[in-house]
Amino acid sequence: MSNPVLNDDASLNEAEADPNPFKQFEIWFQEAQRVVPILPNAMTLATSTKEGVPSSRVVLLKGFDERGFVFYTNYESQKGRELEANPICALSFYWSQLARQIRITGRVTRTTRAESEAYFHTRPFDSQLGAWASNQSEVISGRGVLEERMKELIAQYEGKTVPLPPYWGGFRAEPYLFEFWQNRNSRLHDRLRYKPIGDGRWSMERLSP
Repeated sequence: MSNPVLNDDASLNEAEADPNPFKQFEIWFQEAQRVVPILPNAMTLATSTKEGVPSSRVVLLKGFDERGFVFYTNYESQKGRELEANPICALSFYWSQLARQIRITGRVTRTTRAESEAYFHTRPFDSQLGAWASNQSEVISGRGVLEERMKELIAQYEGKTVPLPPYWGGFRAEPYLFEFWQNRNSRLHDRLRYKPIGDGRWSMERLSP
């Protein structure tokens, strides 16, 4: 039995899609925020080493505009190291309630320190401390190492402003390819791909499912 979706008869066509993929993304993202109960901003981030060895994981989209899509992490983590060595990434969103997928490929740069500072201080106190407690992606002897470090940090920063770690901040993926996918009956899905053609304009083409 197939999973139920809210709009299994929905369509995506060239006449109705916005010619600007950022605006089309915003339309779909707003709809996802209304119907997806948990983490509609979750996205799969794929990176690779300079040698082309891929890896992927789910991260959270924290902001987007026509400059790109922003997420935050430890720069010394596996994804951080890979993005520094090979600053191309792929992002994908899948919302089962809408039977929709968006794929994005783009070039990655760091956000400014000021942007990272501003976002960091919106995070809950324990999440800020977690950025200091975890040497992300490094091998540890057990969970007790993290818990003990958190106790030390709580005692150190209780009632104080937690500084932004020097190794923590944002990445911005500037897209050069978008693909919007809408489920259709008989697996004859709608797929529209956008490519930049200069001066802020994008081409739109239909792909066979």
